[in-house]
Amino acid sequence: MGRSAEGATDAQLHAEILSYSRTRGLFAGVSLDGAVLKQDKDDNQKLYGRQVSAKELLIDGTVRTPRAAQGLNSTLTKYSPKGGQSFKQV
Repeated sequence: MGRSAEGATDAQLHAEILSYSRTRGLFAGVSLDGAVLKQDKDDNQKLYGRQVSAKELLIDGTVRTPRAAQGLNSTLTKYSPKGGQSFKQV
């Protein structure tokens, strides 16, 4: 016999979701979660005017921020725990 309780909410933090279950017998469960982050090379070429790699943009810092992205970049820098500092390769 097993018991389980959980609490959750929605993306806007408005809903309160509570669940409780009680089971008897044999139970096996599996949960798979994941995400994929993929570079859009065509859109990068449109924005930067040439082919650029994620490494050039995020690690090396060798590509200047285009005018169209400066507002977003400023906002991300303001709220980033690192304050927009470059990543260091390990």
